[in-house]
Amino acid sequence: MRSPRSVLPLLAAASVLALPTAGAAAHGGPGHDGPGHPGPKPPAAPTLVARATLPATTYLPGGPSGAALGTATINGVTPPFPGQPIPGFSGVLADRDGDVLGLPDNGYGAKTNSADFLLAVHRVRPAWHTARGGAGTVAVRETLALRDPDHRIPFPLTRADRRLTGADLDVESIQRGDRGSLWIGDEFGPYLLHVDRTGKVLEAPVPLPGVKSPQSPDLAPGETPNLPASGGFEATAALPDGRTLLPITEKALTTEPDQTRHVVHEFDARRSRYTGRTWTYRTERPDTYVADAQALDAHRLLVLERDNFGGPDAKLKRLYVVDLRRADATGALVKRQVADLLDLRNPGVTQDAPGTFGLGQPFRFPFVSVESVLPIGGDRVLVANDNNFPFDAGRQPGKADDTELIQVDVPGLRDRR
Repeated sequence: MRSPRSVLPLLAAASVLALPTAGAAAHGGPGHDGPGHPGPKPPAAPTLVARATLPATTYLPGGPSGAALGTATINGVTPPFPGQPIPGFSGVLADRDGDVLGLPDNGYGAKTNSADFLLAVHRVRPAWHTARGGAGTVAVRETLALRDPDHRIPFPLTRADRRLTGADLDVESIQRGDRGSLWIGDEFGPYLLHVDRTGKVLEAPVPLPGVKSPQSPDLAPGETPNLPASGGFEATAALPDGRTLLPITEKALTTEPDQTRHVVHEFDARRSRYTGRTWTYRTERPDTYVADAQALDAHRLLVLERDNFGGPDAKLKRLYVVDLRRADATGALVKRQVADLLDLRNPGVTQDAPGTFGLGQPFRFPFVSVESVLPIGGDRVLVANDNNFPFDAGRQPGKADDTELIQVDVPGLRDRR
């Protein structure tokens, strides 16, 4: 949840304003075919502006992990791993001096195989590669360990030192709270988790009333869950009032006749309670998911929607804008598509390479779990993937996907249509 003095302009000033505009990079200047020959201005299209990657096999201290994955090689890497990987980012925030706060999820995708994965928020710094050059790398600057030394979490944890693991929570979305604190959306409950600026849990996780997943610690014996596994708070938007969170379940409730219907809930972060106010968001298909959401202003949300396929099989990774004041005849929020992440104009930021998918023209972001989007000033957004290490291989068959961060210019993103 952002405070009234948002930190978003810091990232915009540090990393976006120094980059060439998409039009200039692609065309040598707006509407110009050559000396003395003004040409027609090309139609505006979502354009790749910059890219940076963090290698999949970046291991941090904290002890070996992945022991429950067995010993067979998966996409070129063999578990158990010598340290703590960074399995992509399920949520991102802008931080000081051009840094990005990246939140990985529970590790290896299941409660049963992630007990040795340590939950954390990583402060990283991209060195962007653009059409004019650049390193295209990502440096890990700091790790904020998620932990519960004050015993705020009421259910049993995996570790005696109360360091949180992927068997305790499946953290997926992140926003700012008061005094530098962070609100984190979870999928196991689903819960909203409040931590301080160092990662220490401040209060008991807040459950969504009437909703439980199969992994919920609150599930009573014999009780039937009504949320699919891995279907919780992948998306949590924060309005600029400094107190309102809007968590959205990634998947529809199992009891919902219309499986495209997802509920946007209003949460008062200062009182740590749901207000009861809701909206309806409908996905394009019953099998597409709400992967992230961010506020553009007090009424409009940028929503990331995805299918569950990667590489050439990926068909839907899109950005939409909705206005909380506008609903259709069925009561669902009216959607306006603003970008297709599988069809981005590429002014030479990346080059086509044999055996690698999506780096040519157009540029494609073809990962199974495209799960992070963040407006970073003007019409530009930052997008990142959860690489589901080591299971996804969307860029190169047989090679575990890296974590990729891209900047995209989205013409008309902030239009009030």
